[in-house]
Amino acid sequence: MKDKVVLITGGSQGYGKAAAKLFADNGAKVIIAARNEDLLKEALRETGCASYISMDVTSLSDWETTAYNHIVDNYGRVDVLINNVGGAIQIDEITDMTNENIDNIISLNLNSIIYGSKTFANLMKKQKSGTIINVASVCAKHAWPGWSIYTAAKWGVLGFSKNLYVDLRPYGIRVTCLIPGAGSTDFMKHAGGSNMDVKLNPEDVASAMLNICTLPSHVVIEEMIVWGNDQEVIPL
Repeated sequence: MKDKVVLITGGSQGYGKAAAKLFADNGAKVIIAARNEDLLKEALRETGCASYISMDVTSLSDWETTAYNHIVDNYGRVDVLINNVGGAIQIDEITDMTNENIDNIISLNLNSIIYGSKTFANLMKKQKSGTIINVASVCAKHAWPGWSIYTAAKWGVLGFSKNLYVDLRPYGIRVTCLIPGAGSTDFMKHAGGSNMDVKLNPEDVASAMLNICTLPSHVVIEEMIVWGNDQEVIPL
C-alpha cells in the first residue's frame, strides 16, 4: 500500500477510523471524509492520515466539488475508495418510522455510496486501475425486526456493488461489497439505542479491508462477510 491514495468516508470514527490508521501504518496516503470537522481533526492526529475532507456524503455536489477537487488537486489520483459511512438513524417497524428518517436512511446508506462511486469511477477509468469497497451490513443477508428500511438500503448497496463491478471490470477496477456483522462501535448509540457488547471490533473490519486491497491486482473479491464468532444467527 506504500504511497497508494486511499479515500475513506466515515473516517473519523468506528470502522473508518480504524481502517485509516491501518492503511496509513502500511504506507498509504489516507484521506478521511466526514461531516464533523472536530472529529476529523482528532482522527487525523491519531491515525497519521495525510489529510481530511469535511463534507456531507449525502450531497452529490459535495462529492463532485469538495471531495473530487481535494483529491485531484492534492494527489492527482485515487487508488482506493472505501465507502464506509452509514448509520441506522431509526430502528422501528415501518409503521412507526418517520418519513424524514426513511429518506435519511436511504440517502446516508445507499445514495452516498452511489454518489462516491460515480464521482471517482471516471478517475479510476482513466488510470485503468482502482479498488472500490462498499460497506454494507449483514442486514443485506438476514432479517431482524425493526430494520426494514436500513435493510433495504444495504441490500441496495450489495446489488449496486455487483453491477458496478460488471461495469468497471473492463477498466481494471475492482469492486467489493464488504458485509460486516454486529461490531463494537457507537453504531447503536447513534441510533438511540445501547452499544452492543460483541467481539467484532473496528480493527478486525479494517484488516478485512486491507486484505481486499492487497490481493494481486487481477484478483477481486465480489463480496466478503465478516462475523464475530459470538454472534449467533440461525439459520446462517
